[in-house]
Amino acid sequence: MSTPRIPGQQDAPAGRWSRRGVLAVLGAVPVAAALTGTASGAARAAEGGTAKTRTLKATVTPEGNGTYGVGMPVSITFSHAVTRKAAVERAITVSADSGVEIVGHWFGDTRLDFRPKTYWAKGTTVTVDLALSGVRAGDALYGTQAESRAFRIGRSQISTVDLKKERMTVVRDGARIASYPVTGGDSEHTTWSGIMVISERLKETRMQSSTVGLGDEYDIADVPHAQRLTTSGTFIHGNYWTAASAFGHSNGTHGCIGLHDAKGGADEDTAGYAFYAGSLLGDVVIVKNSGDKTVVASNGLNGWNLSWKKWKAGSALA
Repeated sequence: MSTPRIPGQQDAPAGRWSRRGVLAVLGAVPVAAALTGTASGAARAAEGGTAKTRTLKATVTPEGNGTYGVGMPVSITFSHAVTRKAAVERAITVSADSGVEIVGHWFGDTRLDFRPKTYWAKGTTVTVDLALSGVRAGDALYGTQAESRAFRIGRSQISTVDLKKERMTVVRDGARIASYPVTGGDSEHTTWSGIMVISERLKETRMQSSTVGLGDEYDIADVPHAQRLTTSGTFIHGNYWTAASAFGHSNGTHGCIGLHDAKGGADEDTAGYAFYAGSLLGDVVIVKNSGDKTVVASNGLNGWNLSWKKWKAGSALA
């Protein structure tokens, strides 16, 4: 039996991802933290206390009080479609102690991301203030949340994967710290190109071909060191089932980026272990020479693929 190849999709419940699915929201990204809140008196009074009044709830990525990579945007998803985008965007303030300009961009009616023109500077503290209480977001739709959170940007780490050379170079704070042989998508299952941000980290996860529309080709329950790059299922992960000689010499996956690893993920001398151990949520992974088009900006936390002009044009306050 031939050894199965992995496209990089974790087992998912209802609404499984397809690699080519272009998703407008990130509600399933586990690093998000729900900001619940209860219906405020102002919202109820605005509709005369009728049962038709709906409460808008916001879910913010990333969580507060953590340390993240320089590519981490602020991504907010809403429980209902927002039709009064300017009012909602005006009620949300994202600021940095560095004083850099930060602008919002709408991906559809339920997702609003914020980022600066270029990656955050290391050591930056980013604060997110929600002043949504009583804000009318749509027909009989009102916000209730009034709260603040902050997170910190750690060291800068930018990893560039060149799939023509089958190698990834890791640069931390401007200095090259590692170079790893990799394997990427084959000619029939190419890897997205472009700038991607690590949005989820799993020491071990299950990957099944059925979740990406490939039938029952494989089902591997213990894929080590998996880090998500797109909502639709692209990961950079450890791979123990492919011969070590393949890394750096051939692209043979169904779309993911594979690093040599050991079964169980306990071998500290493998590339898969080392890269995972040195990574943060929000770290940047740039893929080039993949033979595929640039990943859609809304497919993951990947808004960096939009120019600053296009990003600013997506603000309701432009």
